[in-house]
Amino acid sequence: MSHHQESPGPRTLWRGGHVLSPSSPAATALLTEGDRIAWVGRDADAPAADRTVDLGGRLTTPAFVDSHLHLTGTGTALTELDLAGTVSATDLLDRVAAYAATLPDDAVVLAGGWDETTWHDPTLPTFDEVDRAAGGRLAYLSRACGHAGIPGTRLERDHPEVGLLEHGLHKPPYRRMAHRGARAAVARSIPVHLRLDRARAALARAAALGITALVEHSIPNRFDDRIEPEFQGLIALGDEPGNPAVFGWWGELTAAEKARDLGAHGCGGDLSVDGSLGSRTAYLRTPYKGTDGTGSQYLTADQIAAHLLDCHDHGLPAAFHAIGDGAIEAVLDGLDLVEPRLGLDAIRHARHRIEHAELLDAALIARMVHHGVHASVQPAFDAAWGGRDRMYADRLGRERALAANPFSKLAGVGVPLAFGSDAPVTPIDPWGGVRAAVAHRNPFSSLSTAAAFSAATRGGWRALGIDDAGALAPGHRADFTVWDLTAPGLPDLSDPRTPDPKAAMTIARGHRIYEAP
Repeated sequence: MSHHQESPGPRTLWRGGHVLSPSSPAATALLTEGDRIAWVGRDADAPAADRTVDLGGRLTTPAFVDSHLHLTGTGTALTELDLAGTVSATDLLDRVAAYAATLPDDAVVLAGGWDETTWHDPTLPTFDEVDRAAGGRLAYLSRACGHAGIPGTRLERDHPEVGLLEHGLHKPPYRRMAHRGARAAVARSIPVHLRLDRARAALARAAALGITALVEHSIPNRFDDRIEPEFQGLIALGDEPGNPAVFGWWGELTAAEKARDLGAHGCGGDLSVDGSLGSRTAYLRTPYKGTDGTGSQYLTADQIAAHLLDCHDHGLPAAFHAIGDGAIEAVLDGLDLVEPRLGLDAIRHARHRIEHAELLDAALIARMVHHGVHASVQPAFDAAWGGRDRMYADRLGRERALAANPFSKLAGVGVPLAFGSDAPVTPIDPWGGVRAAVAHRNPFSSLSTAAAFSAATRGGWRALGIDDAGALAPGHRADFTVWDLTAPGLPDLSDPRTPDPKAAMTIARGHRIYEAP
């Protein structure tokens, strides 16, 4: 994929700012040539340029990378219906009804974001109630975690086979295969061009937040034959000069050749070894609090090993969705199985990754270091659900909840971190992610502002196998953001009173893709 690797173009001098550069700590300017940074230094030493842009004394930093999200779902939450923040089943149904009243009769209602653990009464709406709220339209309402949901009665009627899938059983919520099938059966009714229109809204929001690259995680489903063209369309959107770049992961087991043909960066991504903590489907080595259940293991170590071998055969990196310690252990067991055949150097060079990687102990972390595995993590999860008295504590108990998302322990021994949002699970919010890592609900797991910012910028590029990006240095990719800050250095996000910076300009591949009004 080119992502606009341009030949040298016009020389633009960006001067009069505070440029955060490892190669020139006192820099006030940088020169771009096409899609590359050609020089960084002081204004007085600047080389000749074809044009000059005044930075207005503002802080200029590497741009953000969102290492894990779902563009179409994010755009839907931005432009259509978002159920985040609902406080009860009644509130949820009222929002659905108000939205459905604006739709034509043949439209579908596909939305997500509800989280019953924040409700005073966690009783879920019935299928009939969802059906009435949607006005009899085909409807499916996904939980915030994206691993459970509630259909309307019409889905049961039009697609009875979905309710018979594992964890359907004709009662809310659907989980596992029933959830995936139901969501896809509803999405099937949404044309690809409309999905891409929604994704454009997500790309525009990302650019306005200082993001120049996003990593899309798509999963095929037999109930929706439009996912492949949608995936290719999303990657094509990222190749348009006015948008952030889009790198795609195709989440299908042992399908590296197909992933490559679709234009994917890698095979896997949200290829799920387990589910989520919220839906109690994350796979744990010890039971959930108050139960004897340990969640769901979707892939075995042997299947993971076969996927890794297939990816190496086709020159693609592999990634796996693994949240629970049992699921992470399965991924590492799979890596152990292929190490004698592939060799450790080849495994490390491939930059395989684990998405989410929330529950880890020292032994699992050491095995990640051994294999050179990158951790693609979401600090906003800790902000939303971590700590002593939120959803993780409800599912795991306080001790295990406080041990979740151990960012400092990962970074401290050399596990490379890349930050993402998993939007629409949590909103696209790169500074919010940095702040969440700095203000981790367990102070022993927090990162410094500099380390968290690096994970949200350079870390995302490195996890993609791209090392000449994410730093303002000569020869690097010209992706940077100019912020509404006039002091040098990063803001102190350990102070909750420090406001999030706002982007004044976002530059991707040497082109302005956003400018504040």
